[in-house]
Amino acid sequence: MQSSILIIDDEIKIRSLLARIIELEGFVVYQAENAKEGLKIVNSEDIAVVISDVKLPDANGVELVKQIKALKSYIEIINLTAYGTIADGVLAIKNGAFDYLTKGDDNDKIIPLVYKAIAKAQLQQRVFELENKIAVKYSFKTILGHSKPIKEAVALAEKVAVTDTTVSLLGETGTGKEVFAQAIHYESPRKNKPFVALNCSGFSPELLESELFGYKAGAFTGANKDKKGLLEEANGGTLFLDEIGEMNLDLQAKLLRVLENQSFIKVGSTTTSQVNVRILAATNRDLKAQAEAGHFRLDLYYRLSVFTINLPALRERKADISLLADFYLREFAKKVNRPALKIDEELLAVLEKHSWKGNVRELKNVIERLVILADGDVLMANQLPIEFFIDAPITNAFDLQTIEKQHIQKVLAHTKGNKTETARLLNIGLTTLYRKIEEYQIGEV
Repeated sequence: MQSSILIIDDEIKIRSLLARIIELEGFVVYQAENAKEGLKIVNSEDIAVVISDVKLPDANGVELVKQIKALKSYIEIINLTAYGTIADGVLAIKNGAFDYLTKGDDNDKIIPLVYKAIAKAQLQQRVFELENKIAVKYSFKTILGHSKPIKEAVALAEKVAVTDTTVSLLGETGTGKEVFAQAIHYESPRKNKPFVALNCSGFSPELLESELFGYKAGAFTGANKDKKGLLEEANGGTLFLDEIGEMNLDLQAKLLRVLENQSFIKVGSTTTSQVNVRILAATNRDLKAQAEAGHFRLDLYYRLSVFTINLPALRERKADISLLADFYLREFAKKVNRPALKIDEELLAVLEKHSWKGNVRELKNVIERLVILADGDVLMANQLPIEFFIDAPITNAFDLQTIEKQHIQKVLAHTKGNKTETARLLNIGLTTLYRKIEEYQIGEV
């Protein structure tokens, strides 16, 4: 892609000459005679580098650097002046200018400098675009649902996101606690700083401490050099502690210190380290009950529960199942290169009646499986795994065929698909069982 350069200078002869020199290098060049016109072009065109005179009719070119950077931070600016001073040069660089040149000295320097500025601008633009994509990917707009419980949870999260308040996300496994944590981070003033997640249930107490706080060389066998902990990795940003209810009491005391004064001591160290980090915590446990039973520090519980958000289980927001299923259907169909797929009405009815003990995560996994198994362009209920029907309620208590089908499915699930054993338990012949499996279109285990 051809890079564009903007030249801002009120002296038309100098501006035109410079434009011609740069155009000969294959760049697209825009020209402006003042700051106001230049800012309009910056807003409307894809500019990579601005070359601006310091003395403009309506602005100081050194100060203009800040205005351009505020509009598009990835643009690089080169200041030109007829009378260069060290003070102006220092201020220009401080404001974000790429370089500062005195007119007359620029003939041999300007083209190599433009190439260097272009390279840096292109790199910064890629980073900028990537950061924007990440921010969109993890924004609250990606949290699907129009039911009252999920809307209320999102509304609370949006309000607290712009603050530095510690947040506790409470909910069953699979309700999207990390999704909410990421959205809170990327909608906060810390969005350009790290988001670091740690699952507290995945480590032994000793390993969790070293992962969280880091350690000094020689702290224990195998610690050959200093290691940063995740608190330091998240400095300036957000640390998400998932399953915090699994953290032991000794480590909880050290985490409390971080929440109180943003300080901690590395494993094997005697000196205090400082950080600036926001803590988001999540758990599927009742922390208050845990604290009252002596299994969780009460003081830490109160620090973590400054602002709590309860995430609804999927069974509490069944109005969202159709929307979620359709979203995951499109996502997985695209992933496996399948044409547009649809969900059969019978299947949707089954999905909406299911208990969803695994919540949104379980629904996502079920849809992925159905997409893989689909023979045609419609996902059918008979493609659901047999285990799916174990807890299914009787959809029509007066319909004998419905009761029989669901009972066969439950027994097949119990025997893990062993048809001989299933026929024995049902007290019917094996041939009869096969006939009923075909008649009711019961899928394989």
